[in-house]
Amino acid sequence: MNNHQPLIYVVDDNVSICRALKLLLKAYGFKVETFTKAADFLAYKHPRQQSCLVLDIRLPDINGLTLQEMMAKRGITIPIIFITGHGNIPMSVKTMKAGAIDFLTKPVTKKKLLNAITLAISKSIAQLKEQAEITKIQHRIKTLSPRELEVFQLVAKGMLSKQIAYKRGTSLQTIKIHRSRVMQKMHAGTVTELIRFAQIAGISSSKN
Repeated sequence: MNNHQPLIYVVDDNVSICRALKLLLKAYGFKVETFTKAADFLAYKHPRQQSCLVLDIRLPDINGLTLQEMMAKRGITIPIIFITGHGNIPMSVKTMKAGAIDFLTKPVTKKKLLNAITLAISKSIAQLKEQAEITKIQHRIKTLSPRELEVFQLVAKGMLSKQIAYKRGTSLQTIKIHRSRVMQKMHAGTVTELIRFAQIAGISSSKN
């Protein structure tokens, strides 16, 4: 599969709608995978690439709202565009608060659908970029020695080298050496950048 070509998932229990959307979206250069059941979509091995999900609210097994919740719990971050013939304002508000890109009412116009997909793909690209940065930072963290990791965590909490030295009962020069190595291994040009890396990796509030 060409990972540069956006992948659009369609989950709708109406086979005719799945077929029509697949023909339409393929004509606009998208890869398309269709499912008539939410469980089949969940079981599918989703490749890490720019993608979005066009999801019906009413489904025979798992409804669209429940699927959205299940995806969040499983860490499936594919942006969702809801389509429904039975929508209402409270339902729309709930899905949008949970992160949906749009909530469209059937029959969906081609323009509205394509506009929503454009937004969803942009969000997907941003998510993939963020995930790639997290992975890169986590890989760099694994190269730190236990003491360097400790210094990294304390610097991330805003402590100065002399404060770390006092806290750990070691010389200031030793801490400066560890800190310098941390900066090099983490590819951080400034302390501010180092702190940002810690925040991205989720260790800025780590306990001692």
